[in-house]
Amino acid sequence: MNEIRYDSSFNTNEWIIIISLIVGFLVVFILPKRFSKKTTSVYLMCGVFFGFLFDHTLSVLPVRYYVINDSSSFELMDFLSHVMYAPISYLFFYLYDFFTIKPNFILVYILGWALVSVGVERLCGIIGIFHYQHGYTIYYSFVIYLLVISIWVIFYRMIKDYGEEQY
Repeated sequence: MNEIRYDSSFNTNEWIIIISLIVGFLVVFILPKRFSKKTTSVYLMCGVFFGFLFDHTLSVLPVRYYVINDSSSFELMDFLSHVMYAPISYLFFYLYDFFTIKPNFILVYILGWALVSVGVERLCGIIGIFHYQHGYTIYYSFVIYLLVISIWVIFYRMIKDYGEEQY
C-alpha cells in the first residue's frame, strides 16, 4: 500500500480552494438572477450536501478511499473544499434553466457535466486536494457524478413542475 505523503504547508491546494470559492461566488452574484432567494439557496446547498455526503462516505474509516487535502483529519480547508461545490451546483441549475434543456438532450447535458466534473477532480488530484488510495480511481467518481447530476435534474424538474411552495 502506498502511504500518502502529506504536505503541511499552506500552498497550492489551499490557494486553489480559496480562489475557487471567491471566483465561484462572484459568478453566482454577477449572473442575472433566475431564481428566488429560497431556490438559489437550495441549489447552492445541493453542491455542499452531495459533496459532504459522498466525500464523507468514501473518505472516512473503515473504507477511506481517498483523503482530502493535507491531513487525514477534518480541517477548515476540508470544509471549504466542500463549500466550493456550492457555486458549481448553482451553475449547473442556472445553465440547465437558461438553456431550457429539452428531454432529448438531458443525457447529453448530464454526460457533459459528469465529464467536466471528472476533469476538475483530476486537476484537484494533481494539485493535491484529493489523494486516492485502496484502489479507488476517478472512474468511480464518474459513476457518482452521473448519479448526482441525474438526481439534480430530477430535483430541478420537481421544483419547476410543483413550484417552490412544495418545499
